[in-house]
Amino acid sequence: MTTLIKQYPLESGALEIQFIEEHFGEFGRRKTAADILTRLSDRPSLILMVEAPMPDEPGSLVPVAYKVVHELRADEREPKLCDLVARVRDHVDFAGQRVAYSWIGGTRRDWRGQGHFRALSEEAELWASALGCGVMLAKTKNRFHDMRAALAQLHFDVFKFEAHAADNTHSKVYYAKRLEAGMVRDQRSNRTVVVMD
Repeated sequence: MTTLIKQYPLESGALEIQFIEEHFGEFGRRKTAADILTRLSDRPSLILMVEAPMPDEPGSLVPVAYKVVHELRADEREPKLCDLVARVRDHVDFAGQRVAYSWIGGTRRDWRGQGHFRALSEEAELWASALGCGVMLAKTKNRFHDMRAALAQLHFDVFKFEAHAADNTHSKVYYAKRLEAGMVRDQRSNRTVVVMD
């Protein structure tokens, strides 16, 4: 099966992400288009989305998975990114390489297990590698078992665990993956990427 991935420019991609996040019940606070524009407007970034057929209407394509990746810099100014850099600085070499951050993404529940997230992740790794990034970072909460399993299958390694004082399900898990020159041969997804205007 070939996964159809659409690569969006910033403004239309922000609107698409705002729309698809309405279909994710497990996200407590959904990102708005304004959130996405604010985060990505001054940095290299990638917005990807997969469309797939509806089970009962194979002719109708709907957005089922997405991923947003951006460069993370040592000298961030936005408070959330400053905090993230401070939390990972002891484990990530910002001086000797460019760093990519897999910020947000997911697959709608009814379409999970079909390789959509893998295809998005592999495409994001190629983009980050072409940008000159030596590592891709990701962060999730301990309660998102499906996400943790997906990152493990993609060969991301845990490099930090931050325990939540009151509820371990809210503990944060930090991952990293080295972006090696030969990683293209290790990618398993069949995908077609369409660049949107």
